[in-house]
Amino acid sequence: MKIKILIPIYNDWQSVFKLLGNIDNVINGLEQEISVLIINDASTEPKPEADIQLNNIKLVQVLNMKQNIGHARCIATGLKYISEKEEFDYTIPMDGDGEDRPEEIKEFIDNFNYSPGKAIVGERAKRSEGKLFKFLYNVHKIITFTFTGQSIKFGNYTCLPKSVVAKMVNEKATWSSFSGSLTKIIKDKTAIKSERGKRYFGPSKMSFINLLKHSISIIAVFKTELVIRSLIFLVIYLFLIHQNLSLITLLPILLLFVLNFSSFRISKRENMNEFSNCLNNIQKVESL
Repeated sequence: MKIKILIPIYNDWQSVFKLLGNIDNVINGLEQEISVLIINDASTEPKPEADIQLNNIKLVQVLNMKQNIGHARCIATGLKYISEKEEFDYTIPMDGDGEDRPEEIKEFIDNFNYSPGKAIVGERAKRSEGKLFKFLYNVHKIITFTFTGQSIKFGNYTCLPKSVVAKMVNEKATWSSFSGSLTKIIKDKTAIKSERGKRYFGPSKMSFINLLKHSISIIAVFKTELVIRSLIFLVIYLFLIHQNLSLITLLPILLLFVLNFSSFRISKRENMNEFSNCLNNIQKVESL
């Protein structure tokens, strides 16, 4: 069985080299053939010489992008590349900074026997960020569930069979939101408990603005449900407050309008033409 690990990075070479060493240690003794594909998102810092000794990873390749396209689109490009250029049975997209713990790769692989052919997601059981970020993340989950009907407790750290990858690369939402797209096209998934690790080096890159964009990108995948649920909310809410109208009571309506406007605007990122031609953005492919 061949497994491809996809790791998008931008300038975080020190972290990804440490991650490769940790993955190599974790997979020691496994029967599966495991290789790694790093998607270099047009990093401005040159790649240093890799001073690591890998004994268990069969191959490490780097896709060098011509233009910076962002984390989600790097994963989409990686999925597109392996679906057209590589032989594989499963793929595991993961962050390159240590926040997706390599120890859980074994748990994904252990689930092959229990859930053959199914997508396996890593549901966050514990996070390592501060209290404010955790609060905002929970708000994001509540809003997403309320206005889309979808409870999404996972990110890109998943294990996907080749059949699911084939569906992902033919879904335009993959170009904008990995977890939103996977939730949209695959209903029958299984899950492992995943603990968010700490970055190997430097502070987390998930700022409030990035979290907001991430949240709206997911909601945008389900914009039809968003509109329907928003209209239902407005009817009920206006009925409850019609005798007590004020700037304060009208604020939720304004926020709901902003959410809908932002979601429809971000949904324009779901560009199938760009996704179909994303491999043209690859400058070169090299092996470490």
